[in-house]
Amino acid sequence: MPFREINSKMVEATIVPGQKMFSQRGAMLAYRGDVTFTPNLTGGQGGVMAMIGRRAAGEAAPLMTVEGSGTVMFGHGGHHVQVIQLTGDTLYVEADRLLAFDGTLQQGTMFMGSQGGVMGMVRGQVTGQGLFTTTLKGHGAVAVMAHGGVIELPVVPGRPVHVDPQAYVAHHGDVRNKLSTALGWRDMVGRGSGEAFQLELSGSGAVYVQASEEKL
Repeated sequence: MPFREINSKMVEATIVPGQKMFSQRGAMLAYRGDVTFTPNLTGGQGGVMAMIGRRAAGEAAPLMTVEGSGTVMFGHGGHHVQVIQLTGDTLYVEADRLLAFDGTLQQGTMFMGSQGGVMGMVRGQVTGQGLFTTTLKGHGAVAVMAHGGVIELPVVPGRPVHVDPQAYVAHHGDVRNKLSTALGWRDMVGRGSGEAFQLELSGSGAVYVQASEEKL
């Protein structure tokens, strides 16, 4: 169920019978046809356990189930919208950045400590993203929100990408991330997190970076 980009802040999705999609509540701007919007109480494709995991993690952004026949325009808060196509891999993204996504994608929650141990947990606190992140896996499209536009940076073996943690939006593929700094702990006293820390992403995939250090 691909998205059509109307402009940098709005996308349009075609809804067909027998298929569903999920959107953030309040993201519907307009629609045509026979389309229904229902509060999502079962955690989507991931089921009840996925929903419980997201709630325990603080990753419980309210979703709507969108079904029927027609077209729907999505946007929220005037944020820039980036459409990401998944071809069987996994997208790691904060729940509050999700605008809308295909119902065929399997939802889950990942503990950030599993990507870098203690430093993975520190990473979550430094970026303001918490200790958990949302995962979407499978074949389909995802529309995510960001500030000031988004650039996709390829991550290839042997050439890690370093990102300001507060500019990080999402990543997909076989990518590992760790928190690093070129400064000593004494040098970091009194400095902002964006100056002190970097996210190093390595492996094979892509990372999405926004043109701002502002959170949604």
